[in-house]
This record gives sequence, C-alpha cells and structure tokens, in this order.
Amino acid sequence: MEINLSRFYTSLIIVALIILLGFILGKVKWLSPKTNKDLINLLLMVFMPASLFSAFPSEYSASYLNLFFLGLLGGCVVMLAMILVSKLIYNKKFFKGNLTYEGQFAFIFNNATFLGYPIISTAFGGQGIVAYCGFIIAFNLALFSYGVWLFERKFSWKFLIKTFTNPNIIAVILGMLVFLLRLEVPDIISSTVSYVSAATTPLSLLCIGYMLSTAKLSSLAKNWKLFIIAAIQLTVAPFLAWAITQLLLLPQEVVIVCTLIQALPTATSLGLFAEKYGGNTAESSELVIISTLMSVVTLPIVTILLLGS
Repeated sequence: MEINLSRFYTSLIIVALIILLGFILGKVKWLSPKTNKDLINLLLMVFMPASLFSAFPSEYSASYLNLFFLGLLGGCVVMLAMILVSKLIYNKKFFKGNLTYEGQFAFIFNNATFLGYPIISTAFGGQGIVAYCGFIIAFNLALFSYGVWLFERKFSWKFLIKTFTNPNIIAVILGMLVFLLRLEVPDIISSTVSYVSAATTPLSLLCIGYMLSTAKLSSLAKNWKLFIIAAIQLTVAPFLAWAITQLLLLPQEVVIVCTLIQALPTATSLGLFAEKYGGNTAESSELVIISTLMSVVTLPIVTILLLGS
C-alpha cells in the first residue's frame, strides 16, 4: 500500500472541517465542558471499541492476520524506542525544568485515538486499520503502564490489570478472535456495531475542536519552552518511527501507521494524567493545545518528506 497524497490531503481537509465545526460549537456554547466530557467517555467506552472490533475483515485472510501482528510488532518496537529516546532528551543534564516527565510523555504518546483513528480510517481504509489495530494494543499497554509511571514513578499491578481490561484492548482481542476462528457474527449484531462505530470519527474530531475553542492563545505564546517540546515531538518522533520501521523491513502499511501516529499532536490524555496523578496540569494542557496547533504545519511536511512518493 502506497500513500496517495491527494487522497490523504483530502482526508486532512475533511478532518480539519469537522474540527472547525467543533471549534465553532464550543465558541457559541452549544458544546459545554460536561457535554465534551460525556462524549469523551462514550468514545472511549463505546464508539471506539465498536470501531476497533468492526475493523477486522468479515472474511478470513492470512495476509490481514499477518498485517495485524506486524502492526503489533512495529508498535512494540516503536514504543520502546520512544521511551528510550525520551529519557535521553528529557534528563536533568540536558533538560532543566519542571516539565521533564511531561516532556517524556508528550514525546512518546500521541493522539492515536481521537485523531489517529479518523485519519487512518479515512485515508487508508481496511488495510490501514488492521495495522492500526495491532499498533494500538502496544500503544495502550505502554500508555497505561509507563505513561502512568511517569507521573507516579512507581509500578502498580492494578494499572496493568486496568490496561488489559480497557474496552479498546478487549474489542481488538475479540475482533481478532472472531476473525482468526472464522466465527460468524449475526447480521443484526454486526450491523448494529457498524452503525455505532460510524459515529467515532465525527465525534472524536468535534471533541478536539471543542478543546481548541477553550484555549487562551495569548497566554500560550509566553511559554516558549512548550513550543520547543512540541517541535521535538512533532519532528524527531516521526522520523525515528519511520527509520525503525524501514530498518525492520516492515510492510508499507505498518510504516505509514507508525510514522503518521508519531507525527500527530501529543495525546489529550497528557492533561488528564497530569491532573489525576499530580503532574503539572496547566502546562500539560497548554502543551496539548500547542502541539495540536503546530501539527497543522508539521504534519503535511512530515508526510511529504517521509511518506511522499
């Protein structure tokens, strides 16, 4: 699978327009903080799992199964590399400040769910989503283990258990089992899941648009360190992912998924994790917004340089 830049940019425009709609709805107060929070919970617990479950082809294919496991392999290697490199960049010798752990989190974990899924599904369809399903398992395992550790700095089995009971992980495993064992899901069930999953892309993008509508741009411009952290994340991380997947001779689908995910803005969960586990909540939230705004410029450039053909 080779990336079709024309189709990809068309998909980006569609994504941008829906985000703009969410921005407008936030500005006119048709979306409230409570509504946005409820939508995020529904996305994480219902809509996104439905999308991941229905992502697997209805008919068994050895090539798709192979693509899934290679996506998982690529995800595991890329996540490990991101963790190691982030520790080198954000250490006390080269990086002085109170954002050491937040910087590491931002470098490793990108908006793979709310922004990654819509872009991959819209631009690349079935093959891209199968590879994405493999990648997202590695991503979530790292997020709910090492991601939490970055703020708590201690290991807890309950976080590991929580990771494996995450609805998105369960949905991918169930989808893989149905696909692998060639089980037939009743039409009424599969149709229901498909209708529910169809809401994932627009709802996730509306949530991102709403988050941008709450940003105070004048205060963001004063914190230059956040711009440096975001710039490193949006340029070094995707290049590293691209180089690793190329060296491993992984399929183009996996190269595209891993590279694009790392080229996306940092995960919205950075602010949520900082608030829950005692991190720098204000600057973490600002970093998410800055990274999202900067990605408007960096994402097309990274795509052309690393994935353009």
